[in-house]
Amino acid sequence: MVRTIDVVQYDSAWDEAFAHEAAALARVFADALLGIHHIGSTSIPGLAAKPIIDTLVVLRETETIDRFSGAMEGLGYRVRGECLDAEVPGTPGRFYFSKDTGGARTHHVHVCAVGHPEITDKLAFRDYLRVHPHRAAEYGALKERLALNHRHDTVGYMRGKDAFIRSMLDEARHWAQSVSLTDESR
Repeated sequence: MVRTIDVVQYDSAWDEAFAHEAAALARVFADALLGIHHIGSTSIPGLAAKPIIDTLVVLRETETIDRFSGAMEGLGYRVRGECLDAEVPGTPGRFYFSKDTGGARTHHVHVCAVGHPEITDKLAFRDYLRVHPHRAAEYGALKERLALNHRHDTVGYMRGKDAFIRSMLDEARHWAQSVSLTDESR
């Protein structure tokens, strides 16, 4: 299936869509669940984004992640595993689920065990862009350009964002550390 990359203006309904999906995911992961977070571009007010709700699920452990596969499939998700053999490889220890509705991708769920570095990175990236709207606007403009240039090439689109994301993630990590240090000194 060829996916079309559409980057659209921010929609405040994305928060409600996340809340609805988070409630369903909380039932799936139940007592293994430590947290559910809205991440990715749809979680950043004002940011142009692909209209795909990204969710980070934090579990006590992921050694038994397969026990949730049936319930996730019941919600319409495709179980993807760590995607380590994908053209753009996933991250060891981060498990991935995707959901399509009406032939279009609508949801991504990333699942990590507590302590996985992806958790702090994804939350720092999101929070940094929320408080630095000029950087979010730069990111949105890049995504819009890439969507035009890679309309049916998800790998090209992802690779086109890579250097910018890495640079912004470094900024976000430093910012998160400085905010954390400031908060701890109070």
